Order: sequence, then C-alpha cells, then structure tokens
Amino acid sequence: MISRIDLRGDALPEGAALRDLLPRAEFDVAAALDKVRPICEDVHHRGTAALIDYAQKFDGVTLERIRVPAEALEKALADLDPDVRAALEESIRRARIVHAAQRRTEHTTQVVRGGTVTEKWVPVERVGLYAPGGRSVYPSSVVMNVVPAQEAGVESVALASPPQADFDGLPHPTILAACALLGVDEVYAAGGAQAVAMFAYGTEECAPANMVTGPGNIWVAAAKRYFTGKIGIDTEAGPTEIAVLADSTADPVHVAADLISQAEHDPLAAAVLVTDSAELAEAVERELETQIAASKHVEDRIKPALEGKQSAIVLVRDLEDGLKVVDAYGAEHLEIQTADAAEWAARVRNAGAIFVGPWAPVSLGDYCAGSNHVLPTGGCACHSSGLSVQSFLRGIHIVDYTRDALAEVTHHVVTLAEAEDLPAHGAALKARFGWKVPGQ
Repeated sequence: MISRIDLRGDALPEGAALRDLLPRAEFDVAAALDKVRPICEDVHHRGTAALIDYAQKFDGVTLERIRVPAEALEKALADLDPDVRAALEESIRRARIVHAAQRRTEHTTQVVRGGTVTEKWVPVERVGLYAPGGRSVYPSSVVMNVVPAQEAGVESVALASPPQADFDGLPHPTILAACALLGVDEVYAAGGAQAVAMFAYGTEECAPANMVTGPGNIWVAAAKRYFTGKIGIDTEAGPTEIAVLADSTADPVHVAADLISQAEHDPLAAAVLVTDSAELAEAVERELETQIAASKHVEDRIKPALEGKQSAIVLVRDLEDGLKVVDAYGAEHLEIQTADAAEWAARVRNAGAIFVGPWAPVSLGDYCAGSNHVLPTGGCACHSSGLSVQSFLRGIHIVDYTRDALAEVTHHVVTLAEAEDLPAHGAALKARFGWKVPGQ
C-alpha cells in the first residue's frame, strides 16, 4: 500500500538533490492563481453580492447576508455536546498557557551615552481568521488561530468559515460554538478564495483586515499568495504532513496509527516513515493493513493518501542519515520515536513542530498539547515558523539620540552616505551642526 524508498546505498546527496528524492504532494499554487484572481476581483467590485453568488455556486446554499447573527452563535454554544465543550475549553486553556508565555516586552538598548534604540511590539489592528469546512469540521483551528491573536492583543478579530447546506447556510455549529467560547462575535459564512478577498478588500458587511491567517485548501492558499503585499498572511498552507524518524525501539502499532491519523485528513496528506530498521518497516506495513481495515474514511482519504507519491517508507543506513533526511524534508509534523528521542529531537533543524517519544503523538498537538497546529507545510519549515503570538506582532524601533550622541557619530554617517553617493543623507546631519562635521 505504501511505497518504499531505499537510501541505504551510497552517501546521501545534499540540499536540493536530497529533497528531490523524497516524497511530496503535488500542490501547484501558481496554477491556481489564474482561477482565484477573477473571484477575488469580483468580491472587490461587488462585495457581499459576489459572496452570496459564490455561496450558491460553490456551497449550494442561498444566503441573504454573510455575517452570522449573534443568536446563531449563542444557540450553537447552548446546543454543544457537553463533552465537546469540555474538550474545547481544555484545549483553549492549554493554548492560552503556551501562547501567553510568548508575549514580547518592550526593550531599550543603550548604544552609546545619550543614544538608545527601543524595540516595542505592536499588534496588528484587525485580523481575519479562516477555519476550513470541507471534508471535516475544524473547531480546533478556531482555537489555534484565535488564541494567539487574542494573546497578542489584536483588537479586532473576525472569522470566516464556509457555509454548510446541512445547517441552513451557516458554518458548522461546532465552529460557531468555538467562536462563542472564545468571545469572537464577528463570524462570516464565507469560504475559499472569496473569504480571503472579503478580508483583504472589505465589503458592506466586513471591514478590511490587516492580516489573514488559517489553513485551507489550494484556493485559499492561492488567494493568500494573490494578496501578499496588500495584507499579511501566515503561510500558504498545503496538504498536511507527518514524518516519523524511528529506529528498532519504536512500536510499529504506534507508528502505523500515527501515519493513518494524518492520512485521514485528505487524499493529498503525506505520511512518511524514515527508519534504519528494515524489520520496523515491515512491521509497520503489516500494522497499516490491520489498522486501516478498522478505520473510517478509508477509500476516500486514507488509501489515496498512503498510496500516493507523497507518502513512503524511507530506509536509511543509520539515524545520522535519517536526521539528514528529515531535515531535508522539513515536515509540518515530525515525530521522533527512537532511543534517546529527546537527544535526536534537539538536533533537528527543520520541522514545524517536533513530537518527542512514544507519548507525544501528533494528535495531541492537533488538539490539547498547548502548542499551535497551524504549521508550515511543503518543506516551508526550512524557513518559516508556525502560527504564534509573534505572528500578530510588529516590532518597531524607536531611535532617541541627544545632540552630543549624534555629533559623535556624524562623521561616520557622512562618510557612509558619500560612499553610497547619497550626499543629501550626510547633509541632513551637517545641517544640524552649521554644515560643519563635528570633530573635523
């Protein structure tokens, strides 16, 4: 069912050559741009009317307005299963603990006597958050987007999720209940690229946002790329990924279960095992067959995901090579199931989140570890981070120099300005000292 890639032969290549050997889902955001561009511009010009038309076209619902009424949020929370509510409340509690600790404080550095630079952190004024609503419902994504924005101090938080035909054109009630639990009362029944455009341009109902975050399908990712530069974005999220670095000490039951747990998201989901143990690889293959037979979403998600080119068991000579492979892969989620797992985890450079040992599965991080599950995909973990409080903050430098402190450094500034053939830069300092450079 799942293919094998054997890298136990010659020395591993480096860089792009190694990445090219590894499995990866096809996710062509650039190609999707041509399709989302007219949708985005239609929302720009027609606003709410365009959103209503796209709800009919893509979601099969007829809407009179896009904003979810307050009574619908209240009803969703009142009707929420008590066990689901308790689980969401615990997820929120743990996420707040972790994200509150990420807050940055203002810091002043004295560069010279009389010269300081202060860095202050200011939250963006308004964010639009996206919660998917396709094959599955993701109230956990509401938690993971809203909590860091709130902990960062964002004043205006709005959320969009696709309208559902089964719920009278409203987003899924569990999404609405999660919003109510978090105190988010500005919610819109809008999905896909048109939801991103609503936040980017604004409409009659929705004020424009400074930033849009949250996972979504390829159309959401393409819309984020389209608006990059106009608004801030978190990442162009692609299909979910799990990589497991494991040796002979790993339990094949655990490994197989964790691979399946991500494969059930989407037929493009990636599940990759990197191991130096052929025996473990064989045991995991047997376990996959057994556990898949008892799973849900087998034909439409799990089998296509595990059989696809994005999933594989990668055999390596030893864990040193395994570490090189997972660093080259840059997984969204990376599990370390080896002896001395914490030591190996400490050496990993590229991953969205790292899960250490047999008792920290990815599913824990999806819901209740306290960590954030909005993470870079498609190898972007090599240069990008997951969503956090910092995602919603901007660092601003405040420069404060006295006359004497400026006089001390003026000749250096003038010299550098003239070296760059920008004499007016130097003149701006000379003007403050009667056009005579201090100390000369």
